Amino acid sequence: MRTDLFDFELPRDRIALRPASPRDAARLLVIRPSLPFEDRFVRELPGLLRVGDRLVLNDTKVIPARLNGRLLKGAEPRIEATLYRRLDGSRWRAFLRPAKKAAPGDVIRFGEEGKVCFLGQLDATVEDREGGEATLAFAFHGPVLDQAIEERGDMPLPPYIAARRAPDARDRVDYQTVFARDEGSVAAPTAALHFTAALLAQLKARGIGLTFVTLHVGAGTFLPVKAENTEQHKLHPEWGSVSAAAAQALNATRGGGGRIVAAGTTSLRLLESACDERGVLQPFSGESSLFITPGYRFRAVDALMTNFHLPRSTLFMLVAAFAGLDVMKRAYAHAIDAGYRFYSYGDACLLLRGA
Repeated sequence: MRTDLFDFELPRDRIALRPASPRDAARLLVIRPSLPFEDRFVRELPGLLRVGDRLVLNDTKVIPARLNGRLLKGAEPRIEATLYRRLDGSRWRAFLRPAKKAAPGDVIRFGEEGKVCFLGQLDATVEDREGGEATLAFAFHGPVLDQAIEERGDMPLPPYIAARRAPDARDRVDYQTVFARDEGSVAAPTAALHFTAALLAQLKARGIGLTFVTLHVGAGTFLPVKAENTEQHKLHPEWGSVSAAAAQALNATRGGGGRIVAAGTTSLRLLESACDERGVLQPFSGESSLFITPGYRFRAVDALMTNFHLPRSTLFMLVAAFAGLDVMKRAYAHAIDAGYRFYSYGDACLLLRGA
């Protein structure tokens, strides 16, 4: 399909720079087939789902993967690295800005020198570079490297936020879900940011099951689709896992007539990757680069809660595939007119298929 079909105009003041407080005070646009849109709030979710439904949440934990440093050569120009994929105990793939100043063999020194005395300097050698991406080999390895990144890195806020303000201490909490457990993401599963401990308890009390899966979100989620046709775009692979217990619970929900509700596009893509042709969830552990566009046949997920996404993005293409492109364009136009807040720290929508 043509990429420009997924374009729309968004006023700059609709981009949220901070989340709602409390988290579940965010607005929720309910989208049902052939019915008017409903303006609700995330805290109303328990009443919008049915007893016997099961909500799937991504428990990945965001690491402070954005590092600022300087090249140890010439005029020592400043350089920013966003880590997006661990290769082994000491090497990461990263996006560099400005990448053209770095060449294989160059050394980048990150963070404030002497910040953590026993770690010394956090240096990385550029092993290779292609375009804006590079392989960085750090001087530290394993848990020591993880600690150095934790102490020197910033939360990797999306470009549409980072361009307007610097990350700060609040983002260490705001850009992390309340149930984050398994470190590895360099972008948050943003629909899951809306949940509070109280809301999760209310969902369980209503008889809605909760299942946790893990998909480590990569920085590739920020990349726009530059190709003129969607078939020419490739997603960066991301690692995920669905346990045997999670697959069993999800299959039992379907068998009992309940719906599988994905909290976020990351949960949805992982479940679709773990589903067989019959619609049965299987245990899964590995990489997924599933790119969902209109025409895709959904097998694993019946409903989707998700934030409002960028024009021409793979995520807007996914929701268009789930609910219909015309429906989502009308829904986004309604959200803009009604003052909904967009993107990672913004409001959400609930897409109910056949309900």
